[in-house]
Amino acid sequence: MERTAVNPWEWSLKLGYNQAEVIKGTTRLVICAGQTAVDENGAPQHPSDMRAQINLALDNLEALIKEAGMDLSNVIKLGVYATDVDEALKNFDLLGMRFGPHRVAPPMTLLGVTRLAIPGLLFEIEATAAA
Repeated sequence: MERTAVNPWEWSLKLGYNQAEVIKGTTRLVICAGQTAVDENGAPQHPSDMRAQINLALDNLEALIKEAGMDLSNVIKLGVYATDVDEALKNFDLLGMRFGPHRVAPPMTLLGVTRLAIPGLLFEIEATAAA
């Protein structure tokens, strides 16, 4: 797979994502449902702790992508939902720590929402991956 960043403006790079990417040479596409801070039984974890919820949601996303035979370097698009955008942004260094070693900055959308599907959850991340 070949990725080419498209950034007519560079402000998004400081936030850790490309405005767009041209993807060539893929043979598989994985579309992931939103991942949250739940345990293996679907029980919410870390009430009222945005940082811990982001970290566990990323753990769950990585596990899902690994099960599909890929890793975070294959992620080509992210959708992020947070009940408190300011608090989520304070903790976006966690995304940098996960994606940075893979040298990817997938295009991303961050949306503020009034609540997520399961009460108590503060953060959800969905991804599209390709190989």
